[in-house]
Amino acid sequence: MIIKICGIKNESTLLCCEKNNVDFFGMIFYKNSPRNISKEKAQYLLELSKNMNIEGVGVFVDENINSLNRIIEDLALKTVQLHGEEQNDYINILKQNKIKVIKKISIKYEDDLKQIKKFDNADYLLFDYKPALNELPGGNSKSFDWNIIKNLKINKPWFLSGGINIKNIDYISSKIQPFGVDLSSGAEKELGIKDNHIINNLIDKLNYA
Repeated sequence: MIIKICGIKNESTLLCCEKNNVDFFGMIFYKNSPRNISKEKAQYLLELSKNMNIEGVGVFVDENINSLNRIIEDLALKTVQLHGEEQNDYINILKQNKIKVIKKISIKYEDDLKQIKKFDNADYLLFDYKPALNELPGGNSKSFDWNIIKNLKINKPWFLSGGINIKNIDYISSKIQPFGVDLSSGAEKELGIKDNHIINNLIDKLNYA
């Protein structure tokens, strides 16, 4: 199972992720998020990760496409996660520069799965809890009804996100069996602050699930 931990902001957490064979680390470029990272810090983490087996992912929410392309170029990003209401035309522009795209689909009802057809050019899909109007686009410690995707068969790799933690990682691994999991709040000791001890325990539990 592919593992992505989102909202990485410092070297210690990145090194912990690398030690635990995490595949992707997400850096959130969204000012309203408690996990928001500066371009300078992101540059440092990406430079550090060049000699590691973990890949950095820039996470954006309805970013102006020109602004996004500048950030991609400045940081030499290879993969971005689109966590807003971006459409396939937006993805197509990124794909022209051979950028890999993870596209979030918000899920509340089974009908929400119909959105899958809209994103043919995304490399990965990410299914997350559908936030209420006053909530952040992600990282709310909330999950949707996972029965909706329990027997999902699609021809695209997909991540499960939203409310994943030490208490339910066993169930996800054995019963839901996603291509990948995307962890954020479930790896934190307090809002926006990742905890290496929690990460170690989560990955241990996942490895022995």
